[in-house]
Amino acid sequence: MKMLSKIFAIAAFSALAFSGTASAQEAPDALVKRISSEVLDTAKSDKDIQSGNNNRIMQLVEQKILPYVDFERMTQLAAGRFWRQATPEQQKQLITEFRSLLVYTYSGALSQVRDQKIEFKPLRAAPTDTEVEVNSQVISSRGGEPIQLSYRLEKKADGWKLYDVNVLGAWLVEAYKGTFASEINKGGIDGLIKALSDKNKQLAARAAKK
Repeated sequence: MKMLSKIFAIAAFSALAFSGTASAQEAPDALVKRISSEVLDTAKSDKDIQSGNNNRIMQLVEQKILPYVDFERMTQLAAGRFWRQATPEQQKQLITEFRSLLVYTYSGALSQVRDQKIEFKPLRAAPTDTEVEVNSQVISSRGGEPIQLSYRLEKKADGWKLYDVNVLGAWLVEAYKGTFASEINKGGIDGLIKALSDKNKQLAARAAKK
């Protein structure tokens, strides 16, 4: 999980940058573009975030990100065929622990934002589509190859929700799917829940030291 966290932290500051002020009727690419700029500007200018203040970073994540991510669908996709084997209570625990893991990962990414900017590619979707893929790239003024990012969103009754992220050619859900399957094969659904819980405790302890 350490490598997964490191890889997807690169994308976190932009991929999940949504806000409750956005209209449900707004095009998904316009939504991502507008709110990404807002979050990037905040991360770049907020001294507490730049210094790694965990409370401030978590506050930004709670306000701008969590309401617009479909953690249930992300967890279900990552669990794959094992999802149907889990009891309703186990499913609830998996969603809670996976949500916490991703929040810690994304929170860590926000403190790394410096001079990056995002360029978006034209959206290839019909107005009636309820699932779309928004493509972009992150560019640094310090040079280097642009980081290619893609976001999968679904239009729900209360607006667009993000449920997967692709960075450098790897989809987040697919990457975690292998980790989930490995833990389940070793210790069942409860084994996966324990592995996620243990990881979150480590991340919480690390964050508390900052």
